[in-house]
Amino acid sequence: MSAPTLTLNDRNRIPVVGLGTSGVYGDAITQAVKDAIDVGYRHIDCAYAYKNERNVGIAIKAKIADGTVKRSDLFLTSKLWCTFHRAESVEVAIRKSLTDLQLDYLDLYVIHSPMAFKINESQSKENLEFSDYDYVLTWKAMEAVAKKGLAWSIGLSNFNKRQIERVLERAEILPVVNQVECHPYLTQTEMIQFCHSKGIQVISYCPLVSPERMGSNKHLPKLLNEKILNEIAEKYSKSPAQIALRWQIQRGLVVIPKSVHKNRQRENIGIFDFELTKNDMDAISALNSNLKVFNFADTRTHPFYPFSGKY
Repeated sequence: MSAPTLTLNDRNRIPVVGLGTSGVYGDAITQAVKDAIDVGYRHIDCAYAYKNERNVGIAIKAKIADGTVKRSDLFLTSKLWCTFHRAESVEVAIRKSLTDLQLDYLDLYVIHSPMAFKINESQSKENLEFSDYDYVLTWKAMEAVAKKGLAWSIGLSNFNKRQIERVLERAEILPVVNQVECHPYLTQTEMIQFCHSKGIQVISYCPLVSPERMGSNKHLPKLLNEKILNEIAEKYSKSPAQIALRWQIQRGLVVIPKSVHKNRQRENIGIFDFELTKNDMDAISALNSNLKVFNFADTRTHPFYPFSGKY
């Protein structure tokens, strides 16, 4: 089983379901990536900030070595962290990720956030030092690493409409994606319409409202307990998670759910043998409450904080 692909604005193709890798470390993430590749995943979403790319790389190398996949079968993403926004740091950062992942190139390299931080010994919440370095200059450096073949495609993450517009005004190479939090409680309809109008693919992170994060925020609703999702799931003999992910796919999005459990990985990619009706889609969309789980509250005073406007 594998996911179909969508064509990006630079003609590269991206599988519409990928594996998220944040918050899992050591042997656990190595095994999770191996399992995901075994059940059919060909898109793995990584980031320097996740502090686990070396272990992800071990898994990728092992699955290529045992003949399960070739490098060309895989779509591998990493993200430029906020301390590397300065032009002279971008190539250093991507080469670090390539070394850890044991790769010659990335399929997609993304600016993790428009907000730059100063480099210091600790990037704890209590010790963040903001920088006003302009992400448009960072984008020009992203173009440079793309021209060198270090990344076949380049994109954005957590950028708002005006920030995307500023990049487009100066871009020689257009961003192919914008990664944003998106789920039935945060439908992101206007952002999706805007990005699609510019030829930018939207990638949905936190598509299941990050169940483990919600467990530590018991006052927040639990998406997979929603009555409407369970009713629709029963109708199609699917799980609530499969219904939530299928809703995203039918909206033209790419999803990157995270799971370290092989059976759930198989479930999350097993969403291409049924189709939701318009009534189903509308009922799920009606859950929207503009609930943002990841609002980066500690950075609200940053000059490039992306979540102060409507979208």
